[in-house]
Amino acid sequence: MKESLGAQTGLPPAQGAEEHSALALANTAIALPGEQTVDLLGTPAQANDWLVERGLAPAHADVQEMCAAQLRSLREQIRSLFASRAAGLPALPAAVAAINDAMTRVPTAPLLQWDDKTGPYRTPPHPTTAIVEHALATLAADAADLLTSSEAERLTACASTPCNRFLLRQGRRHWCSVRCGDRARAARAYARRTRSEAG
Repeated sequence: MKESLGAQTGLPPAQGAEEHSALALANTAIALPGEQTVDLLGTPAQANDWLVERGLAPAHADVQEMCAAQLRSLREQIRSLFASRAAGLPALPAAVAAINDAMTRVPTAPLLQWDDKTGPYRTPPHPTTAIVEHALATLAADAADLLTSSEAERLTACASTPCNRFLLRQGRRHWCSVRCGDRARAARAYARRTRSEAG
């Protein structure tokens, strides 16, 4: 049975994740309080469900571990680029190369095949691999579009420890959810109270 992000973590999608599939992908590895983590792509079935929910693969795609691993790898490269952009630091060349590779690896047309009995036909070399490569290309293109758009100025990491999600900042909001905002405010209040009691 599929579980949504909210059901697994109690968190709604971060601001901007519904409009940008790359931001949603970056936020599929979630750090929670108490050193807990949730990986929404941890198994091939979860990766398949995530792609299907975003219209990036048909329900019958039957994603295998190799393809799920490619999706998780792209996620880490996108996270690296988002972190660099949010912090105003240079990007790792390997992360840029991974995005470009994902965008250009996808076949632009089915390949010509030849069957001795039935003759020529066109098909992707492996349908599931082709589906995943198209999904990876779409996600990489969305990351590139976001990073080069005016919205990139609003890209930030959630300011509530230990959360590791990214969001598109709205106004002064630097948290991915109300829960993270409440946790950050409570931590600040506790720190102020501790300082005043110590002083």
